[in-house]
Amino acid sequence: MVLLGSTGSIGVNTLIIAERYNIAIEALVAGNNIDLLNEQIKKHQPKVVAIANESDRSKVDHPHVLCGTQGILELIEMSHSDTVVNALVGYTGLAPTLKATGLGKRVALANKESLVVAGEFIDMSLITPIDSEHFGLWYLMNERPVSKLYITASGGAFRDWELDKMKDASFSDALKHPNWSMGNKITIDSATMTNKLFELLEAKWLFNTTKVDALIEKKSIIHALAEFTDGSTTAHFAGVDMKLPIAFALRGEVEEPILPPTDLLSIGALEFLPIEAERYPIWNIKEHILEHAHLGVVVNAANEEAIEAFQKDQCSFFGMSTMVLDAYKQFEDVKASNIEEIIQIDQEVRAYVKQR
Repeated sequence: MVLLGSTGSIGVNTLIIAERYNIAIEALVAGNNIDLLNEQIKKHQPKVVAIANESDRSKVDHPHVLCGTQGILELIEMSHSDTVVNALVGYTGLAPTLKATGLGKRVALANKESLVVAGEFIDMSLITPIDSEHFGLWYLMNERPVSKLYITASGGAFRDWELDKMKDASFSDALKHPNWSMGNKITIDSATMTNKLFELLEAKWLFNTTKVDALIEKKSIIHALAEFTDGSTTAHFAGVDMKLPIAFALRGEVEEPILPPTDLLSIGALEFLPIEAERYPIWNIKEHILEHAHLGVVVNAANEEAIEAFQKDQCSFFGMSTMVLDAYKQFEDVKASNIEEIIQIDQEVRAYVKQR
C-alpha cells in the first residue's frame, strides 16, 4: 500500500496494523518529521518516499525522494498498490484523493477535507473512511433501514469553560484536548466543533443522507448511534484507539481481537449533551450546510485561514467562527460544477478572509 501522512498518529497506527498483517509498504509520504520518517524507512523499506519541503531532501535516508504536492501526485501515479491510505491534514489531502480515485485505486481516507471540499466529485465506491465515527455508523447500519444517524463529540478543550473565559482563550489553551492526543488543526477544530460539522458532511456523502446529527458524549466511549425505522437505537462502544477502523479499512473484515473489550462496569454513568451554538457558533449553519453540502469548500478554506490567524494572535478564539460564518454568508451563492471551480472558490475564499 501507499501511506500518505506516515508520521502522524493515524500514519503510525496504520504502520502497526500493516506490520501485523504483513502488508507491504510501497511508498511513504511525510511532512517535516524527517527523523521519524527515517526510522520508518529503515523498518518498512519503501520503494519511494515523498516529503513536504525540497530543503529537507538531503536529510532523508532514501535514494528516491520526491517533494511537494506534485511529488505526492507523481508517487501515487507511479505506484502499483491498489490501496492508498490518505492521512494528510487539511486541503493538501484533496489532490491526492482525486488522483488516487481517478486511477481507480481504493482510498482508506482519514483526510476529512477531501469529502468536505469535493465530496460531490469523488467516487464514494472507492472510499473507505478511517474515522471512529463513520466506522461506527457503518458497523451499526449493516444494510438495515435507518431513520437517523448520530455521531458523538467530546466537546473539545473548552467544553467545561465559562463562556466569558473562552473569549480570552489562547491557541495553546485550545490544544489541551481532554480525551485525545492529535495534531494542532484537528484539536482546534474539535474546540470550535468544526471537526464535527465536517464529519456530518462526510456522513452525508458516505451514506447518502442528510438525516445526521451530533451529540456530546464526554467520555468518547460511544462513537456513533443508529436510529432504525423500527424505533430501536443501537450504539457503537469502543476504546479510544484508531487501530480498529484502520484494520477494517485495510482488511475489509476483521475476525480477531484488535482492541480489548469495553469494560462496561468501569465506564460508570454516560451522559449525552446537546451541542449549543452559543458555545460553538459554527453550529448555527449545521442544518443549512447539510442541505447545501457543496458549500463545504467555503467553510474549509475560511476555517484554515481563521486557524492561522488565531495561531498568530490576529483574532480571538470566537473570532475564528466569526470569520468562517462571515465568509459562509458572503459565498453562499457559489456552486462549483467541476474540480477546477472548486480550486478557484477555495482561492477566492482564502483571499477574502485574509483581507478582512
